[in-house]
Amino acid sequence: MKIKLLVSVILVFLSVSCKNESQSTNKQKQTDSIKATTPKFVNKGHELVYNMVQKAGDFNKLLDKKNVIYSYNYQTPDGKTDNSTEKYIFSGELSYGAYKKHERTLSNFEGPIEQGYDGNEFWLKHNGEIIKDKEFLKRVAFNRPTNFYWFTMMQKLLDKGLYYEYLEERTIDSLKYDVVKVTFESKDDKPQDTYQLYINKETHLVDQFLFTVADFGKMEPSLMKVEYENIEGLFIPTKRKYKNSNWDAEVTEGPWTRVNWTDIKFNNDLTKMEFKK
Repeated sequence: MKIKLLVSVILVFLSVSCKNESQSTNKQKQTDSIKATTPKFVNKGHELVYNMVQKAGDFNKLLDKKNVIYSYNYQTPDGKTDNSTEKYIFSGELSYGAYKKHERTLSNFEGPIEQGYDGNEFWLKHNGEIIKDKEFLKRVAFNRPTNFYWFTMMQKLLDKGLYYEYLEERTIDSLKYDVVKVTFESKDDKPQDTYQLYINKETHLVDQFLFTVADFGKMEPSLMKVEYENIEGLFIPTKRKYKNSNWDAEVTEGPWTRVNWTDIKFNNDLTKMEFKK
């Protein structure tokens, strides 16, 4: 009887020990996972941008959505308008735009135009016919990555080759902001863009940012103000407006250029063949 009791006690002890060891192992795995996914921050600016991206939804969340289709409306202060249906596949950054109206983009063509990037080649069609003019294709080579980048910008602010610098804390219209400067690694000593993010200390989202357009030699900043929609767990800056500014975020007089994204739908039945010319 004493032997049976002793065996029972030993079995209970072993069971509890194994359970505690298993729980300890699981906790260690969870800790290791957190360590693996949280980067080592270069500085305060880097940490603030990282936290902002986690709030907005990082690029992995976009990849989980696979693709997007939405309506794009761009209007300049003088009333010129672009209307297009945009389609992107996030993996590989494939991009397509079907323009019903293009008073600002390749306005010399009458009637609908299509632009695309299939992962290897930029292409342009007018009324279904392929356009091979190099100057027009240069414009496409700017438009396609630019439209894709603006849509995914908040997520891509953690791309490799970016540098972060914390500038200051500022209060604008009673809202407190952390101001972070973001620059890009230069290739072949070509001028690169500079962004200055105003990260809302309460929401952790970017309410506005200064930006340059180095590809067009515009190194004086414009100020972009954004408004977000929560779409399937991602904060998307669907309403945007910008105009010329200085590095203190003081804008010029006059109207804004306005850009709106509507009818945003993720995870559509798209294939890579749809991005081929």
